[in-house]
Amino acid sequence: MPSPVVAPPRAALGNRPFRLAVPPVSGVLRPRLLLTGVGVALGAFLLFCWGLTIGDYPVAFTDVIRALWGSGDAGTVIVVQDLRLPRALVGLLVGVAFGVSGAVFQTMTRNPLASPDMIGLTEGAGTAVVAAVVLGWTGGLGLSTLGLLGALATALLVYALAWKGGATGYRIILVGIGVSWICSSATNFLVARGNRFEAEAALGWLVGNLNGRTWNQVDSLAIALAVLLPITLGMGRWMRTLMLGDDVAAGLGTPVQPVRLALLLAGVGLVAFGTAAAGPVAFVALACPQIAQRLAGTSSPPPFVSGLTGALVVLGSDLLAREAIPGTELPVGIVTGALGAPVLLWLLIRANRAGSGG
Repeated sequence: MPSPVVAPPRAALGNRPFRLAVPPVSGVLRPRLLLTGVGVALGAFLLFCWGLTIGDYPVAFTDVIRALWGSGDAGTVIVVQDLRLPRALVGLLVGVAFGVSGAVFQTMTRNPLASPDMIGLTEGAGTAVVAAVVLGWTGGLGLSTLGLLGALATALLVYALAWKGGATGYRIILVGIGVSWICSSATNFLVARGNRFEAEAALGWLVGNLNGRTWNQVDSLAIALAVLLPITLGMGRWMRTLMLGDDVAAGLGTPVQPVRLALLLAGVGLVAFGTAAAGPVAFVALACPQIAQRLAGTSSPPPFVSGLTGALVVLGSDLLAREAIPGTELPVGIVTGALGAPVLLWLLIRANRAGSGG
C-alpha cells in the first residue's frame, strides 16, 4: 500500500512533500516473503517426516508418507501414528508457538533481543514446575498446567512492574530481565534443596524435552494455537505500526496500550502453552524471528514465517539430538541452546556496533 503523504509547511521543506514511511498493511503478498514461507514450510515438512523414520523400528520415508494417510502395513501405521506422531507434532507446534511469540515480543518492544527467554517467562514457568517437584505440592494440577500458570503469573508481574502511565517496550525488557534473574535464582535454590531424584526430574523438564510426548500435549497445544494464532496475525498491521514508536503509532490511529496488552497476552499464551508441552526450549523464540526476518527481507520479524522457522529449527534440532550420539537421545533444548548461543552473541555484537543496545 502506498505510504500516506503528510504536507507540512512549504517554507520548511520547499516543494518536496514529506512522506511518512508506514509499514505495509499486507506483507504476505510480497513475492520474497511468500517464497520464503513456502520454502521454510517445505523444509519443516521434510524434517517432520524424516523424524518419523527414526526409532528402534526403522521405517522408510515413503512408508511414513503412506502411514500418515492410514495406508500400508498395519504395524507401520501403528508405529508411525500412535508412537511417533505425537512427538513430531509437539515439536512442530512448539516451534510455531515459540517462533510467533518471539516475533510478537521483538516487534512490540522494537528490540531484537526481546524474547520470552530474556524477559523471564520461561524462567517463571520453570520455577513453578521445580517448586512443585521439590516441595511435593501440585494442588492436584499436572506439571504442564503449573508451567502454564507460572508463565502467566510472571507476565502479569512484569507488566505491572513496567507500568508507569503505560508500559513501553524498553521498560518491559528491563523489568523482565530482573524478574528473569529472580526466577532463575529461585529455581537454582530449589534444585539444590531437593534430593537427587527430585533434581533429576526437575532438570529433565527445565532443559526442554520432546521425549515421551503424548496426544494430551498435542491436543492442548493445538487448541491454544487455533485460538491465539488468528488473534496474533489479525493484529499484524497494528503490530507493525508499533515499530514506528508510540507517538507515531498513536497518530496513525493505533490504540497503543490496548494493542500492546493484547499482544503481550497473546505472546504469553503462545509461549506458556509451548513451555507447558515441552519445557522451556532455549533460544527458539529469540533466534527464529531474526532468521525469518533476514530470509524474508522484511523490516520486522514476520510472525507467520517466524513460526514456520521455529518449527524447522525445533524439528531439525530434535533430529540432531536423537542422532548425534548413537544409542542416546539428548533433550532437544541442549541442541537449540548450542545453536542459539552464537545467534545471541551475533545480535549483541551487531547492536553494540550500531550503538543502539539492541
